[in-house]
Amino acid sequence: MDLDAWWDVIETARKLAGDRADDRGPAGDPLVGHVIDLLARREPEEIVAFDRTLAEVTGTAYRYPLWNAAYLIEGGCGDDGFMDFRAGLVLQGRERFTRAVADPDSLADVPIVVRMARDDDGWIGCEAFNYAADEAYERRTGRADAFQAAMEAALGERDIPDGPLRAAGENWDPEDEEETRRRLPRLSALFLG
Repeated sequence: MDLDAWWDVIETARKLAGDRADDRGPAGDPLVGHVIDLLARREPEEIVAFDRTLAEVTGTAYRYPLWNAAYLIEGGCGDDGFMDFRAGLVLQGRERFTRAVADPDSLADVPIVVRMARDDDGWIGCEAFNYAADEAYERRTGRADAFQAAMEAALGERDIPDGPLRAAGENWDPEDEEETRRRLPRLSALFLG
């Protein structure tokens, strides 16, 4: 699955979700369900390819500046939280995702981030999206627990790092408000006052 086709799945799901496409918090959030529905219509190999591409795309966002922006937005952010944040950021669509990876301070333009700063309501992160391909694969094949084996077969002999990867980009202590204000001025204005 090429990158344009991959992003098309996300954008189509966003269109189907309509005005509920940006916030992962409310009960009945439809977006991940739409992704699963779209994937379940594809061949199993395409579903596996979708998940491989998800890992590659979210891997491009494994950067300290974005992690520190997530820390500011969410009031803290560990390894699992950052994985969910990046998955939810993908669901914001290609343009927002790409812009945020290049300039994490641009997240100050995202309506849900502004709302989170104002009333501590809403959410970007989306743990469920990390398992969408697995659910779609099971629905498509009717075989529970077959997805992991299919992924391992697709990866073949490819080296998989043992343990977490090191984030890229220049890091700073996100608890250092002065440094955070310097590096993320627009987000700091929203969250630090």
